[in-house]
This record gives sequence, structure tokens and C-alpha cells, in this order.
Amino acid sequence: MKQRIELVVFDMAGTTVDEGNVVYKTVQKVINEEGIMVSLEDVLKHGAGKEKHQAITDVLTACTSVTNIGNVADKAFANFKIALEKAYNELEVKTFEGTENLFKDLQANQIKVVLNTGYDTVTAHKLLDKLGWKVGVTIDALVTANDVKNGRPDGDMILKAMELMAVKDPQNVLKVGDSAIDIEEGKSANCGMTAGVLTGAQTREQIQKANPTYILENLNELRAILL
Repeated sequence: MKQRIELVVFDMAGTTVDEGNVVYKTVQKVINEEGIMVSLEDVLKHGAGKEKHQAITDVLTACTSVTNIGNVADKAFANFKIALEKAYNELEVKTFEGTENLFKDLQANQIKVVLNTGYDTVTAHKLLDKLGWKVGVTIDALVTANDVKNGRPDGDMILKAMELMAVKDPQNVLKVGDSAIDIEEGKSANCGMTAGVLTGAQTREQIQKANPTYILENLNELRAILL
């Protein structure tokens, strides 16, 4: 390894949290309810990893001929927040096998573990509560879309994580996520390494377009890289 990794910034849904793509299924649902037919594949391709109002806007822009996109996106997003809260209240959320032990082993080797997400803070904490994960114990910090000015693909959330963990050099940071936009985010922040994982939103081919340092079948493959 060329550089010492001091911080790993992990995405949540599809990367560390297994919620069965419920967020993107909900995005699809609220767009469809506006009488606009888009597929789950469309949503995953154009919306994965993004702040969710932006995701809805980008799906509408890329996949439809809607002219009043701003108004439709606003209405769909308002409905999305209500629908997602209901879905999460009913959903059994779990993590991927070995994830918590990986966090512990990274921390035992003086590597900080931060989660970041295109979710808002309330939704992200609801997920943590369902998993029994605690900031300062299971993970070192959480950074959400509304903690920063610019969401993905800008690197603001990673830079915020570095600030919280007192990591000075982005070359000592690894960004891990399940979509190409996670990789773009890592590159925007000038991370020393980026890794795509195939447990979530996008395929190997979709992630490869962003040219990550690594593509992983699952997070446990990080052990061979970092430990």
C-alpha cells in the first residue's frame, strides 16, 4: 500500500446497511404516483447515492419529458419523505455480514470509521437506531447530506468527515460506496483510494465507469487491503 489510510468513509444504504433498496423503490413509487412511469433501473442508474430531492430531479430530467420538473420534483419529494418514514417504520433493517466486526478491527488499528449518506439526518439516525449502532462507539462519526452545502458528487461530506476526525491529508482517506457517484465523491475530495462494493444499488459495469481503485464483492475484502 502506497499510503497509510487513517480514515474510511463508508456510504450507508447498500454499502453498510442492507435495506433492500427500499429508498430507491420509494423514489420510483412517488414518481409513478405523479403519473410518470420510470423503472427501478432508471432510478438506480440516475439517482443512486444522491441527496433524494436531487435524485428525483435527475431521474425526471434523464428519463422523462416532463417540462415543469421543479414543481413535480418538489411534490414527489414531499410525498417521498412521508412514504419513506412509513416504509422504514415497518422495515426490518440489517447490516451486511461481517460489517460490525470490520468496523471494530479498523478502529483497533487506529483507522477511523465514518458513515456518510445522501439521507437527511433524521432518516440516517433512524437507521442507526434500528441497527443499534452508536456514534462514538460503533462508528466514529456520521455525516449526512444536510450537514454540508453540496451533496455528491462534490466531496463536501468527506471533507467534513476529515475535519471531524482531524485527518489533514485526503490521500490518507478511503471512500467506499455502492454507486459510481460515491467514487466521484471520493475523487472530488482527492481521496487516496476509492472502492465500489457490489452489495447495493449499481452493477460492476456502472461502478467501473467512475474508475475506482478497487471493486469489491463485499466489505470483508477490505481486510486484505487495509489490515
